[in-house]
Amino acid sequence: MKALLFNAFGSADVLQWDEIADPVPAPGQVLVRTRAAGLNFADVYRRNGTYHLAGAAPWILGYEGAGDIVSDGGPFPKGARVGFADMPFANAELVAVDAAKLIPLPDDIAYETAAAVLLQGLTAQYLVTDSSQPRAGQVALVHAAAGGVGLLLVQMLRAKGVRVIGIASSESKREAARQAGADVVLGYDDLVSNVLEATGGEGVHVTYDSVGRTLGDSLAATRTGGTVVFYGMAAGDPDFVDPRLLMDRSLTLTGGDLWNVLTSAEIRRERAAELFAQIRNGTLKPTIAATYDLRDGAKAHAFLESRGAVGKVVMTVC
Repeated sequence: MKALLFNAFGSADVLQWDEIADPVPAPGQVLVRTRAAGLNFADVYRRNGTYHLAGAAPWILGYEGAGDIVSDGGPFPKGARVGFADMPFANAELVAVDAAKLIPLPDDIAYETAAAVLLQGLTAQYLVTDSSQPRAGQVALVHAAAGGVGLLLVQMLRAKGVRVIGIASSESKREAARQAGADVVLGYDDLVSNVLEATGGEGVHVTYDSVGRTLGDSLAATRTGGTVVFYGMAAGDPDFVDPRLLMDRSLTLTGGDLWNVLTSAEIRRERAAELFAQIRNGTLKPTIAATYDLRDGAKAHAFLESRGAVGKVVMTVC
């Protein structure tokens, strides 16, 4: 089979489309022919050596994709359309996927849509159902509101009747957040004072922070008794938080990780079905920033790293 490989850490130029042996499914796995794969910053961090990779080169990136089952023995028949959100080596023509991690795709959910929405959509979903439970009439602050998770999060909050303040780094991204339904969209300059002004000085009920370095501002922009959900460090590690701050203002600071939520095949498929239903009824409209052939994965990586992507970058396999 062909796969997007790299033999040394570095820039996007280290990626090559080359031959490698077909994967052999282990017990409890099935073989999936890839039709589309989602690209995430975690792939960039693994490629440049920021994230640890087990084993020896050549390495294959990718943890998220969709395609067709081409082997027997799993919970779904050969030829079934499936997606998955957390199996390694997805940037290849064939992927060995744990049967318990397979998500059946309805006929009206395209491969590209599944690859664009599963990981980030399931993340946004748990943020508004498990990490916090915002209610209609409340106000939420969403960092990186034009990112893959951010755009979905804005839409899910709006569907709950929550007023959304989105934060984005450029005017084009701020416009994307507006189009997704954010009521107020701001830049990162003077974030706290602008959020307080937009909320009549009270602050927001809940803040979703995936940036990391902004955690102090998130706490300052959240009202007394509110919640800050910390779920990423796109701009680096946050400063330490003095627990007396939480005590003095009755704030809740909580973390979130998707893999603590997807604890069984049944839960995984139920939550994915809810996600697909929101897409089907128009509540959720995934944004695909760009689509590349998987063989052109180096170009896809370079585009994602340019920080110009609004929404999800997807790679397809013909």
